[in-house]
Amino acid sequence: MQRIVFLFLLATTTLFSQSKTDLPYYLPSDVTYDSAIPTPESVIGHQVGEWHITHDKLVQYMYALADASDRVSIENRGKTFEDRPLVLLTITSPENHQNLDAIQKAHVDATESNTTDTNERPIVVYQGFSIHGNEPSGSNASLLAAYYLAAAKGSKIDDLLKHTIILFDPSLNPDGLQRFAYWANTNRGMNLNPDPNDREYSEVWPGGRTNHYWFDMNRDWLPVQLPESRARIESFHNWMPNILTDHHEMGTNSSFFFQPGIPSRTHPLTPKLNQDLTKGIATYHAKAFDKIGSLYYSEESFDDFYYGKGSTFPDINGGIGILFEQASSRGHIQESDNGVLTFPFTIRNQLTAALSTLAAANGMRSEILTYQHNFYKNARKEATKEGNKAIVFGDEKDAAKTFHLAEILKRHKIKFHDIKADFSANGKNYKKGYSYIVPKNQKNTRLINAMFEKRTSFQDSLFYDVSAWTFPLAFNLDYTETTTSNAGSVVTDLQHRIGGINSKSEYAYLFEWNEYYSPKLLNAILKKGLRAKVSMKNFKANSKSYDYGTIMIPVKNQHMNASNIYTFINQLAQESHINIDAVSTGLNDGIDLGSNNFRTLELPKVAILVGDGMTSYDAGEIWHLLDTRYDIVATKLDTKQFSRADLGRYNNIIMVNSYSGLNESNSKKLKSWIQDGGTLVAYRNALRWLNSSELMKIDFKKNKSLTAKNISFEQRGNFRGAQVIGGAIFETKLDRSHPINFGYKNDNLAIFRNTTIFINANKNSYSNPIQYTKAPLLSGYISEENLDSLSLSVPLKIGGIGRGNIIAFTDNTNFRGFWYGTNKLLMNAIFFRDEM
Repeated sequence: MQRIVFLFLLATTTLFSQSKTDLPYYLPSDVTYDSAIPTPESVIGHQVGEWHITHDKLVQYMYALADASDRVSIENRGKTFEDRPLVLLTITSPENHQNLDAIQKAHVDATESNTTDTNERPIVVYQGFSIHGNEPSGSNASLLAAYYLAAAKGSKIDDLLKHTIILFDPSLNPDGLQRFAYWANTNRGMNLNPDPNDREYSEVWPGGRTNHYWFDMNRDWLPVQLPESRARIESFHNWMPNILTDHHEMGTNSSFFFQPGIPSRTHPLTPKLNQDLTKGIATYHAKAFDKIGSLYYSEESFDDFYYGKGSTFPDINGGIGILFEQASSRGHIQESDNGVLTFPFTIRNQLTAALSTLAAANGMRSEILTYQHNFYKNARKEATKEGNKAIVFGDEKDAAKTFHLAEILKRHKIKFHDIKADFSANGKNYKKGYSYIVPKNQKNTRLINAMFEKRTSFQDSLFYDVSAWTFPLAFNLDYTETTTSNAGSVVTDLQHRIGGINSKSEYAYLFEWNEYYSPKLLNAILKKGLRAKVSMKNFKANSKSYDYGTIMIPVKNQHMNASNIYTFINQLAQESHINIDAVSTGLNDGIDLGSNNFRTLELPKVAILVGDGMTSYDAGEIWHLLDTRYDIVATKLDTKQFSRADLGRYNNIIMVNSYSGLNESNSKKLKSWIQDGGTLVAYRNALRWLNSSELMKIDFKKNKSLTAKNISFEQRGNFRGAQVIGGAIFETKLDRSHPINFGYKNDNLAIFRNTTIFINANKNSYSNPIQYTKAPLLSGYISEENLDSLSLSVPLKIGGIGRGNIIAFTDNTNFRGFWYGTNKLLMNAIFFRDEM
């Protein structure tokens, strides 16, 4: 007995003191390895899994492999916000490398022809690792997978590389991976501690999951708003891979998941054969995991609905997306319900899945190649039936927003045209230079449907992510079906419209607030110290109508002379893609330029509350919006520093989604700042905190309690989940005379919603500048009970305290960086805060 105890203690001590886990633990033993190929340890300086790999060392090793092996080439496709390289390896046989361009062309051509030969044509597999930086076992496994593919010898690997082109992306999120590796490594002891309470397993805010601006990049495959996404989407469309794998991690007490997901939660546009093939691939995973004794499961969680995820995006593009989820050690070693979970164990599972994918690709090569060919063959038949049908989209007063949707289409290789001439349809005007036409009869017709459709009926009522993403609604663009008879030439060189001033003035300049980059222009003018005013009413000048929110810059009594003002503003207008009108008189049809209905504006001084208690996604989206699109410097004010901060430096503070808000003393400090003239812009659950802390009285609608009838214990989770609004789109009616709505040309606005926060409308109609319509659902899922609560409620409440005010939104107006259509609501709250 004493000997057994001694051996147990010896084994435990050895485990926790991190004995080196060498290559035989990870790698297949049925092949030999080329000694001329550098091992990971020989380059990075430690065994895989001993430390968390940093991105710089990961890239260093990939370049070393490319230098040493004629099976591997490497390219740098760009850089992240933090200037880290976005590398992609192409791994295949040396013979294929010599003929790579021809293989690529033949592969893409097969999606555009009615016949194809799959006998010897290689299959294309895109392997992507750790798009969430704090799910690092994938990127650490990529070291081993790349080594195996470069160094393994024998007929098995030769056959695999002959018939497979592997696009190998070792880190989908370099900035997040680096951030998390720093955290895990700096909190690692020489004697590893598996206690879940250890600091190693509790990252500081915002954590390593996200990119530089705190975006979840695994929701950006369809919107492609981030540089990392743009690089991989270009690679995807250039090669059109048959299989794309996406390596993730999940809760520590789980095991390993591979797709298919829950069958009823597959998007209807995804062919059934896609899921059947996914099941076939899953048998290879099961066999591989059975061999090493690792637990796994499939078809019990996750879904294939939102096409903006890595595992679902290929499904609407003729490929097969595969999600892998490994139980996370979240550091180097951690206790779990399945025993002590080590980092090397998680890495080995990810490697196993990567290699079983390649085995499946080779084994099912002809079947999967045929599937892709038939996907596009059938899509072309569907497109032909559309005839000359097309979709027109645009905004006659906002060319920039239209440009950015067209930019997404271009990235997805969707063909679109200029319009031939101005025309009207369904009560909306489509203006040349401000609108585009998308023919439905083209190769990517299914992707077009996925991006433009409105869907309100579903097989399932539970969603892992959003249930709607209709792009023209997200961009607040007019759109309708038309025909290609209105189409001009195909757009091959998409460019912003050129802005500028129409002439020099000695009196004043005017520009409307409709254009997307108007806030960028106004901020630069105010930052220069020039006076600018906003119009509270409509008027006409020089026979042109100007809407609410028009900006006026007087020429006289400024600190710059007329010539310098013209030169400065003209340059800004060009950079902001905005047309500015020169006027020579203040006498107008309507309010004159000297009217008190032109209100002087103040330079925004913005702070965003960040840190513990605040949702990093929401904060990052606003930081990104202000920083990268509008050139507005915003202070990221950490909640830990709030009590010591001089709030007098700011006139706007933004509080994103927060369940906890601020403590009592900080709440008092915030209240005093508002009373002194500050503006607080609050979002989502921060509204509940505002109400409970008595900063703002909010009349929340009380949801009717539901009674579960004929619902079993097993079904209780689904019953509750059906009441969640995962993400849908709803119609609101606007009072365009209210400053919160300046710059909107239509009386209705589509708003994204993913909360169940419902506010009763004010009895005074003028206090409801935005209100949901009676039947507001435009696209997505919402339960009947929640839809009833939403009807005629309001998504916004504005209230005053002393000389300041609070502007509170029930939902995120800046969702995931692609909801261009409601960005203006935040900009109006910032710039026109004193006029609310």
